[in-house]
Amino acid sequence: MDLFNSRYILQEKRWLWIDYDKGISIMLVGFGHCCMILNGHNLPFERYPFINYINTFLYGFRMPLFFIVSGLLVGKSLNKKGVKGYISDRTNNILYPLFVWGIIQVTMELFAASITHNHVTAMNYLDLIIRPREDGHFWYLNALFFIGSIYAILKSKLKIPPLAQLALGFGLYSINAYIRLNSLDFGLFNDICEYYFFFALGDVVSKIMLAEGNIDRFSSWKIFVPLIILFVAVQYYFTKDNIKPTIYGVAYIENMHPFLFMAEALLGCVTSVSFSFLLQKYKVLTFIRIVGYHSLFIYCMQIIMMSVARILCMNVFHLYNVPALVLIVWTSGVILPVFIYNFCLKYGLWWLYTYRKPEKQVAYMKTANIFWFDRKKKDPEKKEPLYDTLAP
Repeated sequence: MDLFNSRYILQEKRWLWIDYDKGISIMLVGFGHCCMILNGHNLPFERYPFINYINTFLYGFRMPLFFIVSGLLVGKSLNKKGVKGYISDRTNNILYPLFVWGIIQVTMELFAASITHNHVTAMNYLDLIIRPREDGHFWYLNALFFIGSIYAILKSKLKIPPLAQLALGFGLYSINAYIRLNSLDFGLFNDICEYYFFFALGDVVSKIMLAEGNIDRFSSWKIFVPLIILFVAVQYYFTKDNIKPTIYGVAYIENMHPFLFMAEALLGCVTSVSFSFLLQKYKVLTFIRIVGYHSLFIYCMQIIMMSVARILCMNVFHLYNVPALVLIVWTSGVILPVFIYNFCLKYGLWWLYTYRKPEKQVAYMKTANIFWFDRKKKDPEKKEPLYDTLAP
């Protein structure tokens, strides 16, 4: 039984360390979302200060890393598909699921508004585009689409080279610093200013990071050990300020010292990348690769799945043990979206994620026994699932 379509994923020809890296990032993002969802429900979090400390300690590099990884691939995508094809793919893979799952989540919150008093209104549908932070985590998909599209147009049409784009990104980040220090809100523009630099940085270093000859060079303990020591020291230093009770929560450094945050984020990204190269080298913890492959779909459904898990645990099973809740809700937000995505592909619901049918993967899933009840139909006596041998 292969509930997560791991066989297909593990035989795909991909940069493995990128999937590892995205897997690490989405799990850390999920932990932050888990803590956010469980807070404010009369749970004794103060008895378990280590949970808040871990969440704060690991904050800072999770989202910049996603933009760097996306920037790594922009050059190859533009060379292969052109700017129109690139933006079309981003519309299909990012903007479309943003609308579908954003609308689903806002609708669910509207129905629950009379019970939860969450202040969600019909205006939140429009906010998915103009003020995405009002709809929680969907700001990331919004920013990723627009930053990638703007970058691609400037690179392809105006022939602005990566280093000039990096300088532009630094200028935008400086504007972001002014915006944050003065508590201004320009909606989507805020996120474009903050993360354009990281996307451009991905393109600048892409030739080095994606070169096959550099894999062995980067898969080195001599690189990772000093990095992890420095990372722990820096995160410990910044956590002391981020964990203090302020209006900014864990984002105190990000708001009050944005250039220090940039340095912290870059160090965290380099450390995570180094660790991902080691995971690729030793071919261990392959479940992280599977999670990373599905990172976008996990992100779309994560809040919904975690909210459902919390409601079931607390209201149905009357579970109020904080560590147990964190483990269950966090796991639900990472694992359930992977299962649901593959289930939807198997049974013709792919349109919940893209408007273009993913022909190759759907064809594979139709011939492979992904779910146990298919196996019973095809061969009730066989203990192992039947797989067709499709080329990766």
